[in-house]
Amino acid sequence: MTAPHSASAAPTALIAEDEPMLRAMLKARLAEAWPELVIVAEAGNGAEALAQFAVHRPDIAFLDIRMPVTSGLEVAREIAAACHVVFVTAYDEYAVAAFDEGAVDYVLKPPAPERIAKVVARLKARVSATPLDLAAVLARLAAREGLPAAAPLKWIRASLGPSMRLIAVDDVVYFQAEDKYTKVVTADGEALIRKSIRELFDELDQDAFWQVHRGTIVNLRAVDRVDRDWRDQPVVVLKGRAETLTVSRTFAHRFKAM
Repeated sequence: MTAPHSASAAPTALIAEDEPMLRAMLKARLAEAWPELVIVAEAGNGAEALAQFAVHRPDIAFLDIRMPVTSGLEVAREIAAACHVVFVTAYDEYAVAAFDEGAVDYVLKPPAPERIAKVVARLKARVSATPLDLAAVLARLAAREGLPAAAPLKWIRASLGPSMRLIAVDDVVYFQAEDKYTKVVTADGEALIRKSIRELFDELDQDAFWQVHRGTIVNLRAVDRVDRDWRDQPVVVLKGRAETLTVSRTFAHRFKAM
């Protein structure tokens, strides 16, 4: 989990660009425009970027859209919930049609001092805030780039009192609709998100998560067994938990062989 950046700490950044000269130029321009920014890692491809992000957890990631091994868009899908993303691109049409629409920061190659100054000003203003939700922009860019649809959801931003918490989807036991929110239940506690069960189900790995009720999705890894109630309807028993999950008639066919 990455907490919002503290105003008292120096902001940190990762630069991922496969062309060494452009990477050095971007680093130099950033040093001029934002001397306090600490470049904690550099990467020459998307896989390296993900590895470096896991180690350093920077506040900001500058990502070249087209990189070997793993594209910048694919990297952004993985990390955008945990840091502020700035795309680096040689293509004006992307900037105009996608970035500006979504108020997403971008740098055109080669990086010009004027553009860097504008990006730095915007980043300074929001580095302490929660990162933007890039899902819609990434979907549009992926379609233009001919990339496959987004991978299953891996991280969830959830409210925990006045704080924001990042939860790994694999750690979720189950999701349950609760008024205008969806409750996210993990082994460590509960949190709330403003995403509906229907929206969530479309984004989850449906081999790992099953909807068992109009308002409930369960992580199959958390299922101990499936019992039957007095009506012969399936009831999900969870590993190490006292509560059970009711399976509605609509989804009971999933458990017919059990």
